[in-house]
Amino acid sequence: MMEEAFDFAPIGLVVTENRVIMECNLRFCQIFGYERSEMLGQLFAFLYPSEEEFLNITHRGDARLRAGALYWDERVMRRKGGDLFWVRVRGHSFTPDDPLSQAVWSFADLSANRPYQQLTRREREVYSLLAEGLTSKEIARRLELSHRTVEVHRARLLRKVGVNNTAALFSSLGDITGDHVVDE
Repeated sequence: MMEEAFDFAPIGLVVTENRVIMECNLRFCQIFGYERSEMLGQLFAFLYPSEEEFLNITHRGDARLRAGALYWDERVMRRKGGDLFWVRVRGHSFTPDDPLSQAVWSFADLSANRPYQQLTRREREVYSLLAEGLTSKEIARRLELSHRTVEVHRARLLRKVGVNNTAALFSSLGDITGDHVVDE
């Protein structure tokens, strides 16, 4: 019965050793669009938007995992066809002294509630500073841009996401810049 519970859990589950996929359930395969046989034995890197992103997240949760706590974040990952999408990742290490040596992770597909938006680097910077509570003028000074240029980026963000104000923008995109989120 435990095997069936693992295989048919409504959330993606994966067991890793040193970031290599050792076991995964059916939902994990469905989320990413791969057959189980294509995933087993693979380094997690192929599921990230880039090698840089894979390396960036490597030790982000180590302190929490060493303390025996649950680690979580929300990040952008890549499906088999190349589509990027948001997931919520939660993990627990079986080996707290070496957190990534052996761990179990759950993956929830957030794409139904948080569609991936292709943002430029400057749009992400403006969004990040808006999230810190800075005004357009303060953002302009920080980024060494004109106030009008910041307003243009802000307007593009609103248009891309299909909302009319900054509050709705935050509601749609969520916190894409916090410590628990890997930047694209």
